Amino acid sequence: MTRKQSAGLLLYREAAGALEVLLVHPGGPLWAGRDAGAWSIPKGEFTAAEAPLQAALREFEEETGAAPPAGEPLPLEPVRQPSGKIVHAWALRGEFEVAALKSNLFSMEWPPKSGRRQAFPEVDRAAWLTLDIARRKIFAGQLPLLDQLEARLARSAAAKTPSGAAGR
Repeated sequence: MTRKQSAGLLLYREAAGALEVLLVHPGGPLWAGRDAGAWSIPKGEFTAAEAPLQAALREFEEETGAAPPAGEPLPLEPVRQPSGKIVHAWALRGEFEVAALKSNLFSMEWPPKSGRRQAFPEVDRAAWLTLDIARRKIFAGQLPLLDQLEARLARSAAAKTPSGAAGR
């Protein structure tokens, strides 16, 4: 059995001296009242015919309505969700105007067993969140992506600091 796989982008920026990440909230009636543990990176499933990074870039555009920012995506280690799905992610420094969010739509029977189909946005909102807040809002299975981003950026900052500079 082939496990389902998703790919997405973890956008980040520095604002007022703090690291912020872009998370999105799933749309539709099943998620309407949920907040803590219900947010995600913009991501979606892909097939073996599509390269994971290309899927991540495509999904970002589908879920936000905007092209991904220019830049070199930083690969993160894939994470396994509680469902068994594998999420491939890339961190990317950039900007996104959350007020401009325009997600694609999906269709489902609603209310259940009514025979009526309705369209809902795949993502109903987006937000720039500090890591502390993002850790409370993101799906538990994606939490390691935030930890990886923080560790990678800390290593990068440490590598840029001249050795011995603190003792001068």
